[in-house]
Amino acid sequence: MIIDVSYTSDENKKKINEFLGKPYSLLQRIKMGGIGSPKLSLLDADDEVSRLMNRDINRNVCNIELRPKGIIIGFRSHLDPYALLMKYRDLKIIKLDSLTFRIETQEHFIQIKMRKRDKAIQKFIKRLQRKKDDFLEKE
Repeated sequence: MIIDVSYTSDENKKKINEFLGKPYSLLQRIKMGGIGSPKLSLLDADDEVSRLMNRDINRNVCNIELRPKGIIIGFRSHLDPYALLMKYRDLKIIKLDSLTFRIETQEHFIQIKMRKRDKAIQKFIKRLQRKKDDFLEKE
């Protein structure tokens, strides 16, 4: 699901919270070692995301936020911020090579590339995989 989050609205917040759970508290975020990824280079995406991303000539980047039931992938199109919502139960994380990952569900996918020796992104991807595994064990 893709949501235009240009304006903070109660409707968008409610939709995101129902789909992925409420945001973690500050204490939970600290215990988890953070819930947000560093800036990620976006190499490829499904048609719907690509159409949005190709509206301008800026470098395609995104970031990922962990939620209790899934992730929010944030990106900009032109000057508008968008949120791509993905649930853990549908999520697949595929390592394509040493620097490239594909994150996908049945509806959407993104392909990201990290810089060489970027330990922060590697740690975040491991944290994401653990969070997904923990969610699926409880379900």
